[in-house]
Amino acid sequence: MAIIDKIKAKAKANVMHIVLPEGDEPRTVQAAQKIVEQGLAKLTLLGDPAKVQAVAEQTGTKLDGIEIIDPATSDKCAGYAATLYELRKAKGMTEEKAAATVKDPMYYGIMMVKAGEADGLVSGAIHSTGDMLRPALQIIKSKPGIKTVSSCFLMESPNKQYGDDGIMIFADCAVNIDPDAEALANIALGAADSTRSLAGIEPRVAMLSFSTKGSAKHDVVTKVQEATRMAHEMAPDLMLDGELQLDAALVEKVGQLKAPGSQVAGKANTLVFPSLEAGNIGYKLVQRLGNAEAYGPILQGIAKPCNDLSRGCSVDDIVATVAITAAQAQG
Repeated sequence: MAIIDKIKAKAKANVMHIVLPEGDEPRTVQAAQKIVEQGLAKLTLLGDPAKVQAVAEQTGTKLDGIEIIDPATSDKCAGYAATLYELRKAKGMTEEKAAATVKDPMYYGIMMVKAGEADGLVSGAIHSTGDMLRPALQIIKSKPGIKTVSSCFLMESPNKQYGDDGIMIFADCAVNIDPDAEALANIALGAADSTRSLAGIEPRVAMLSFSTKGSAKHDVVTKVQEATRMAHEMAPDLMLDGELQLDAALVEKVGQLKAPGSQVAGKANTLVFPSLEAGNIGYKLVQRLGNAEAYGPILQGIAKPCNDLSRGCSVDDIVATVAITAAQAQG
């Protein structure tokens, strides 16, 4: 069974409530019907109900059993605005600005998640990553003990000898450009949580570099070494090792040679890249040249699940991301 099918089965087993702020976007409307028909989530679409229904008619979509809320007229706005003002007044938020801000579907959706009236949010078909991340970081913030919100890709390779039967987590591939050692340690912990919650496997985390166990000397190597030390202090029971070259992390013979005695070397299923540049290039190489499925970017380290879509996403991409978000919401 493909990993996305396992995630969908998990989502169906304990249905979560997901809010979609882009409620009148055609792909989102079409995905909503599929999500409800498949029993993956309870849904709320945000937008003018007349516009949402018009898009549904244009696309031949049924919205039976799907809640539609117009943030511009919702009676929840006053309460959301009061909460937003208290959260952000030290940053210059005024009561008037808060009242206007919560009528933006993105902020309204984030406030639903903050208030516990939805379990997660998916957006990005017509919004940039920054438009989604900004309110999420301002309002929901990071998990306790995690200082860095990051991203991962859930990878499924047809080459089953790597990871766990071809399943791996790659991080960070979309958010933090040049993380320092502390941020990299937080990314590692977030990636480990993603491996457990999404793939359902115990993480074996490799802190990647162009050096293995001091084979090269450079400031960027030192950063990964320091991040490894900090991650061990933060999660002493986590199977994590570094710094490791990619072949030492994935190939058993190379791992035994370069890092003998390591619990991770040669059998890593969670790869933490030293920079966004490396991570983004790495996942795309595996996806394009290795014919792997790549699901993401999936946000990790945030207190409640909120996930971004590519603006080039398909209907099926939205369905998959909602299933992933629902699985994250189950904890």
